[in-house]
Amino acid sequence: MKRNYDVIVIGGGHAGTEAAAAAARSGAQTLLVTQKLSTIGAMSCNPAIGGLGKGHLVREIDALDGIMGLAADRGGIQFRVLNRRKGPAVRGPRAQADRKLYAQAVQDLLFSTPNLSFFEGEALSLQFEGRSVRGVCVTGDQVFSTRSVVITTGTFLNGLIHRGDEREEAGRVGDAPSKELAHSLAQFGFTMGRLKTGTPARLDGRTIDWSQLEKQAGDEDPEAFSMMTD
Repeated sequence: MKRNYDVIVIGGGHAGTEAAAAAARSGAQTLLVTQKLSTIGAMSCNPAIGGLGKGHLVREIDALDGIMGLAADRGGIQFRVLNRRKGPAVRGPRAQADRKLYAQAVQDLLFSTPNLSFFEGEALSLQFEGRSVRGVCVTGDQVFSTRSVVITTGTFLNGLIHRGDEREEAGRVGDAPSKELAHSLAQFGFTMGRLKTGTPARLDGRTIDWSQLEKQAGDEDPEAFSMMTD
């Protein structure tokens, strides 16, 4: 593996995969650093893509040659355009996705992208020369040199999970938080904070009387997210 890259992206979630793919498409030699290659593109909470407002965003990503729309089309199991009875400006395409199929689609698209390399491990700190970034220190005391770093750590940066009265340090369930990178950024004077992501409670399907609920089927003629999908 090379030691010098034009761009290093830290984090393999929605933002990180798009950043890495975009940098590589532009011709930059790009490295994506992620704790686990197997969780690239993982859907942490609600297994859906799009919806009101967010559906427009996915279309914009697709217009810029991003991968989310293509992955949603490959991993989707139900497609529905919301607000069909209203005007086009407020309609929102949404796909319910199979979590495994969506992640596999993202990985297939990324692993076949030219100029893009991968490192499985944790980003521990950034290296600076004055006020300019010069490298990323990762697991195993290795350093990758670069002049551009994109940090897309999501809920992992000094992450906490609150479950009732319990509190657990984690990026998401089953994955460790990125504590050393958070400490490194704080040392360089970056203001640190957290955004709360409210995950709804899971319901046991055996406790629900499905006969009392209205079925919401997908569209008979599914509408794809990506213009590249046939």
